[in-house]
Amino acid sequence: MRATSPPDEEMAESPTAKRKREEKDGENGTAASQGESAAGSFPLAEMSVRKVLRESARDKTIFLHGQVNSASGDGTDAVVILEKTPFQEDSIAELLKKHTQLQLQMSNDIYSTYHLYLPPELNGIKTTVVYPATEKHLQKYLRREVYLIQETGEDYKNITLPFIQSQSFSIQWVYNILEKKAEADRIVYENPDPADGFVLIPDLKWNQKQLDDLYLIAICHCRGIKSLRDLTAEHLPLLRNISQEGKEAIVKRFGIAGTRLRVYLHYQPSYYHLHVHFTALSYDAPGCSVERAHLLSDVISNLELDSWYYEKRPLAFALRADEPLLKKFQEAGRV
Repeated sequence: MRATSPPDEEMAESPTAKRKREEKDGENGTAASQGESAAGSFPLAEMSVRKVLRESARDKTIFLHGQVNSASGDGTDAVVILEKTPFQEDSIAELLKKHTQLQLQMSNDIYSTYHLYLPPELNGIKTTVVYPATEKHLQKYLRREVYLIQETGEDYKNITLPFIQSQSFSIQWVYNILEKKAEADRIVYENPDPADGFVLIPDLKWNQKQLDDLYLIAICHCRGIKSLRDLTAEHLPLLRNISQEGKEAIVKRFGIAGTRLRVYLHYQPSYYHLHVHFTALSYDAPGCSVERAHLLSDVISNLELDSWYYEKRPLAFALRADEPLLKKFQEAGRV
């Protein structure tokens, strides 16, 4: 699964979350990626909407279950995600002046509201397509109830870890980045040390056209560190490098100081190879909520106090009703 998932207002398995890399033989079934048949050739006008899977007024995002009819009359399922794109400062003047229509909706003293109708070239909608989509894709994007889990150290050993080990979560795409087999041109910074080094790369949710929603990921070179639960004082040099060098690289490349960044880890993570999120503090990034995000500075301080802090400490995280791990906690009488 790819860390940079489509926007997901609840879990960001995603936002991700957030675009996850669709796996050929993984939990998500089979789908065409944006760079393959879905890009530029998806017959959007021929698609009929079967169901709204989920929508978010806050994120200005809607997830659709569509169906495209073939020549034989059979329908092929698709998931289409429509997302309003953020404003870009350098296009504001053009946006306000170029054939723009303003329609009054309400006026009261000094206050008024309008509908602003833009020309097509200034009114783009980011569109993510999963096509053909399997039943697993449809279920993945369907809105579900969410439950908060309080996982103890024993729960991790007896429930979560065996579940992780039983699954075929492919992270080959992570190794491709670390080995420069893919996305090498997107790397912003690298510390090549095999134990304490990492690569810093923009998250795919960030289009790199404005800094208000800056989002980068630091992926450690060391393999075998699955999540927060595996961290001990032994990993402090790695974590300090990520914190210090990551901030230095961002201020050098993008001019954003460390005091304007939110630097954190997810638990549960969207994939099981240690990575750290760097987002603009002004950006309400998917997955930065208190039940999932752990500030890197806090993680470092806790490990300085107790090497086994994250092995012992209860950790909270949210699970959707359809997730297999929730069923394992229910079977164990922990939910």
